[in-house]
Amino acid sequence: MGVQHPKYKVAVVQAAPVWLDLDATVDKTIGLIKEAANAGAKLIAFPEAFIPGYPWYIWMGAPAWAIGRGFVQRYFDNSLSYDSAQAEKLRDAVRSAGITAVLGLSERSGGSLYLAQWLIGPDGETIAKRRKLRPTHAERTVFGDGDGSDLAVHARPDIGRLGALCCWEHLQPLSKYAMYAQDEQVHVAAWPSFSLYDPFAHALGAEVNNAASKVYAVEGSCFVLGPCATVSQAMIDEICDTPDKNQLLHAGGGHAVIYGPDGSSLAEKLPQDQEGLLCADIDLGMIGVAKNAADPAGHYSRPDVTRLLFNNKPSRRVEHFSLPIDTEAVVEVAAAK
Repeated sequence: MGVQHPKYKVAVVQAAPVWLDLDATVDKTIGLIKEAANAGAKLIAFPEAFIPGYPWYIWMGAPAWAIGRGFVQRYFDNSLSYDSAQAEKLRDAVRSAGITAVLGLSERSGGSLYLAQWLIGPDGETIAKRRKLRPTHAERTVFGDGDGSDLAVHARPDIGRLGALCCWEHLQPLSKYAMYAQDEQVHVAAWPSFSLYDPFAHALGAEVNNAASKVYAVEGSCFVLGPCATVSQAMIDEICDTPDKNQLLHAGGGHAVIYGPDGSSLAEKLPQDQEGLLCADIDLGMIGVAKNAADPAGHYSRPDVTRLLFNNKPSRRVEHFSLPIDTEAVVEVAAAK
């Protein structure tokens, strides 16, 4: 009797958030989770910073303009804290749906924000909270850094070895190799939208960045789920307050994809301005065939020539410690009393 490899349906989100409205976007997220579960999916993947939406204003003008328009304060106030009522509502929804969800969000922790992905299991428990290792370019005016512990793959009995990265983390060869080396089988490649600076910034467009997702699938011999948000006209109306800004950001930009470990497309793309779910049936047995040809961290590697130095320990900004106690001095003081 042959080995039975996990086979199941996955769902990838292509939709616009209710921009800078935490409660409304949480409700929309829950609706998409229910829709995926009703379609028979065991795993759903959300775009980068879907909650409460990507901060497009950082690419539109000076920081003083963004502050004056109120975007900076609103973005902070509508970002999601892990111990909040909204976060618990999301975990309850995932539990009720009996599905695994990889959420994309702006995570608020203390006075800082992070580009985060939360992996929530079908029991509503947190599998992992990861943060983008290094926000990209203008994103560093909003978000802090993750650390080496955020490059992790998680074994799940129902869906295999699951990992996730955000956006241009997929252009970092060493970070990718750290994931491949953990025998990743299903990867969530979360993207915000591909309508910024279109058409004069080719590197930010769908062709380049979907290629990065496809190459990740082939390099890692894994399935890649590529959720991608859309930009709504309501977002354009609010952010683009001058004619020149209307040339920098456009409505649409949705190019969600699902790739197999051979790089093949497993789902027909939606129109770039349409919201919905891409679904596909995946068979983890395909991975063994792909890795037979080229296992990047196994038989196809040359560790005698090149190796990765990988610090996967959490970064601690404060270390708590106590001074050593001189027990003999304590005894002498007590005796003197």
